[in-house]
Amino acid sequence: MQMTWLRGKKTKGISGKLIAGVFFVFFIVLFSACREGSSADDGHHTDYTLQGDTVLLSPSSTLQHQFVHDTVSDQLFQLELTTAGIVRAIPNNYAEIAPPFAGRVLKSYVRLGQKVNPGAPIFEMSSPAFFMAQKEYFDAKQAFRQGELNLKRQKDLLRNGVGIARELEEAETTFETQKTALSNAGAALRIFNVDLAQVKLGQALVVTAPIRGEVVTNNIVIGQYLREEAEPLAVVAELSKVWIVGQVKEKDVPFINELDAVNVKMAAFPDRLMRGKIKHINKIVNEETRSVEVLVECDNYQQDLRPGMYVTVLFKDAPETTILVPTEALFQEEKGQFVFMKLDARRYEKRRVETRGTVNGKVIVSTGLKVGEVIVSSGGSLMLLR
Repeated sequence: MQMTWLRGKKTKGISGKLIAGVFFVFFIVLFSACREGSSADDGHHTDYTLQGDTVLLSPSSTLQHQFVHDTVSDQLFQLELTTAGIVRAIPNNYAEIAPPFAGRVLKSYVRLGQKVNPGAPIFEMSSPAFFMAQKEYFDAKQAFRQGELNLKRQKDLLRNGVGIARELEEAETTFETQKTALSNAGAALRIFNVDLAQVKLGQALVVTAPIRGEVVTNNIVIGQYLREEAEPLAVVAELSKVWIVGQVKEKDVPFINELDAVNVKMAAFPDRLMRGKIKHINKIVNEETRSVEVLVECDNYQQDLRPGMYVTVLFKDAPETTILVPTEALFQEEKGQFVFMKLDARRYEKRRVETRGTVNGKVIVSTGLKVGEVIVSSGGSLMLLR
């Protein structure tokens, strides 16, 4: 038992010395690593200094060998945007023709696909409400004539010295009232394109086309009884020109202008390219899609573009000369955007610039750079002080 204890004690002493040695070596290595890290940090800070907006590289710096430089030049640039669009009839060239009163359809004058002019008859219907409007007009017309005759009689009597001024004044007041009533009754009939000179009491109502165009919908059923606020029985549309409604992201809106040329592609005719012009750019941004509605007007003489059809819209801006720089060359800070411009072998300047969009990995620079200047197009982040 005693020998076992002595051996255990001897082993314990050797282990303590070993552990102490390990800790000593660890601290030596850690101290050396810290010194090397400190030297590396000191070397990084000594690569360059910042003097205002000028970065000065140290003589021993090797950063310039990691930079990629580009010379600023004018480039011919034409913006191209592609978006989906939907064909719509132009509102002023589209009319839904519904019955103005409740009544029964008596006759149809059109067929699907027929061309019509303004005032052309579409369908005929009998309507108690239209009969009452006619009756009110004829009653007002008769009362007006009687009032007109009475007024003339009172004037003749007064002129011959046998009339009474008060009765003449009453006749004038009555005449003006009857004149207004006749005008109102006539206006009620003119709404339905009724010729007051030819209207007859009890005649059927003929509903006419308000615009020139083609009958694209015909739901007229002879004998059908229609209630008030019935659905349109026919639709007339002029489709020689149509609108295409496209959506442009708000960031791209500055690149498009009214009257700019637009190309339109249809899935039904993939080899055909149609031309159009921007008619209107909406002033309101859709909050959900962050896009703006753009109306493009297209000629459609062959009527290949049909309302409801989906198309592809290609917006092309007019070619212009501008300055483009890689996105890697541009940096952002609180004061705005900047690039690093090379002044000489060791000096670089933080040059403030203004941009107006990004296209295909390049930034369009509107102000801040001149042709012939040299910028750092890649690696400029190495000069950002921490």
